[in-house]
Amino acid sequence: MLTSHDVSSLVVDKLCDQEREQNTAVTCFYFDFAARKEHSVTNMLGSLLKQIVGGMAKVPGEISRAFQEQRMAIGGRGLRLPDIVKMLQTITSSLRTFVCIDALDECAPVHRVKLLDSLRQILEKSPRTRICIIGRPHIRAEVEKRLAGRVISVSVGTSRDDITEYIRVRLGEDGTPDAMDESLAADIMEKIPENVSEMYVGQGHRESFPTLFC
Repeated sequence: MLTSHDVSSLVVDKLCDQEREQNTAVTCFYFDFAARKEHSVTNMLGSLLKQIVGGMAKVPGEISRAFQEQRMAIGGRGLRLPDIVKMLQTITSSLRTFVCIDALDECAPVHRVKLLDSLRQILEKSPRTRICIIGRPHIRAEVEKRLAGRVISVSVGTSRDDITEYIRVRLGEDGTPDAMDESLAADIMEKIPENVSEMYVGQGHRESFPTLFC
């Protein structure tokens, strides 16, 4: 089955290959259901900020000063969400930036609202920034509402041909070819794609496929 992680990996790899020679930043963040309580908006956007800054030959003075000011605060206070949003606005306004957010539907609803509002603020100041959000279809309305008409949605599914090709490749990579004769391989190639396709379509599981929101 095609997962959101598969899709995000393809997106990130493609962007990195295309933009390698350009003045471009490619960042990503994956929401894990098991750690959803730890995925605050501040942590998530802070991770994106670190990825962008880490790939720059020289850190902008404004960003460096802000970090130093927070370190000197009582207790070494970390950056707050408004500070991070402002920094991302500053950097992305002059740097072509791609942001890939995987499995947004696994983000706790209270955090998801703040995240989408923060992303909208960044887009308003950074016209060259492109954000690819991957999640299940049930969050479509929320994404479209929070990003104020800036969204293009693309449904992603798995066809029977995709499944057949995947099985063919995996069979070709089998490290113990003597354990399977041609008859068994042919039976696998016939039965599995048929049964999997029936499960996806017949049982109404197509809605579990990820959707791209760009």
